[in-house]
Amino acid sequence: MSRHKQVVLLTGASGSMGFEAFRLLWEKRDRYDLVLLLRPSRKNRKLFRRYIRQAEVRPVRETGSGMVAGSGRTPEPGISLGSGQAPGMGTWAGQGLKIVWGDALNKEDLAEACRGIDWCLHPMALISPEADRRPEMAHLVNDRGTRYLVEAIEAEDPEHIRLVHIGTVAEYGHRLPPVHVGRTGDPVLPSVFDHYAISKIRGELAVMQSRIKHRVSLRQTFIMIPGLFSLMDPIMFHQPVNSFMENITARDSGRLLASCLDIPGDSDFWGDYYNISGGPRCRITYLEFLDAIYSMLGIRYRRVMERSWFALQNFHMQFYEDAGRLNGYLHHWDGGQGMEDYFGEVWEKLPRYLKATAWFTKHLPPFRLVVEAATRMQLKRLAQKEGGTLHWVRNNDTGKINAFYGSMETYRSIPGWDPSLPSQDPLLD
Repeated sequence: MSRHKQVVLLTGASGSMGFEAFRLLWEKRDRYDLVLLLRPSRKNRKLFRRYIRQAEVRPVRETGSGMVAGSGRTPEPGISLGSGQAPGMGTWAGQGLKIVWGDALNKEDLAEACRGIDWCLHPMALISPEADRRPEMAHLVNDRGTRYLVEAIEAEDPEHIRLVHIGTVAEYGHRLPPVHVGRTGDPVLPSVFDHYAISKIRGELAVMQSRIKHRVSLRQTFIMIPGLFSLMDPIMFHQPVNSFMENITARDSGRLLASCLDIPGDSDFWGDYYNISGGPRCRITYLEFLDAIYSMLGIRYRRVMERSWFALQNFHMQFYEDAGRLNGYLHHWDGGQGMEDYFGEVWEKLPRYLKATAWFTKHLPPFRLVVEAATRMQLKRLAQKEGGTLHWVRNNDTGKINAFYGSMETYRSIPGWDPSLPSQDPLLD
């Protein structure tokens, strides 16, 4: 690692935002040396294989087999590192790239990752829906892992190291009309059962109350990734169809995170909170989002799902009154992607067989009926899975029903698709 360049620690580099930022920074190795804290999973080893080869990265610190990577100890009780973990791999380093194969819950690994850095970009998180299924792990990673990171930076150099923390707009909780436009000064009121939001609030608090002089929290909105099948989870039914969404693409998320490195130390950017979004071109309602996705496949959403499958409340997402504040510093809206750009990416990423299916669905009405029947069956099974709204109803889960619908009586009174369909507020277009 060269001390003639800035040294940047990037956590969560295998995530959608983190990997996009990594790819941008990889092209700027003349300016930055990179440090990654990565779990030694098969997925991560495969994802970063070509970069490891290109930087001629080699082991410089080994750990014992069977221990948490880089820690010299066994995992904490109740913590599962998941399948596909390699024995402890320690620290690897090469030309402009250092990888700490380790654990965000291990203070030794974090101390090693923070050694000699100038910056820490921290998008690492266990997000929903995985956070819903593993709430204990969500609190460990998002809260405790962030607190340990703060402690490591404070021990290294809190006056010098600049920390960019990625929070979440889930902190605001339920924001349906007429309170569907928000700003960072709004109350933090996470939705019921939202362990992800609660854990991120605690992590953000640790950052903003720390002794780190240059710190900031950027609250992330819904990141749109081109992979269509990423939407196929019961959580898709947790969101009310009349939610207002101001999203951002994965590419633009990575761009804005990398752009933080251009903020000078004397800027008033530091010490504040900001909402992330792709701007007005990324505004849409959830029903409009679903309609666009299924119409792309030649499918009518009214034929493949029921309105009652979707919750009526207790979810986040909103339009942002103040997202332009962050753009004023990072300029990520310049050359940014809007909803049409995103839908174009989704189409380009579709497998050929799905593009062919979409063509037949759009041009052959009998074929469309068959596809819609199969899709409806698939989506109903999804809503009936554990964590799905129909699963709550079938099992009389009153806690979830009351939180997401208000009551069983309210659920039973939900009409079909025809009455009072949501649309964007014309005053905000």
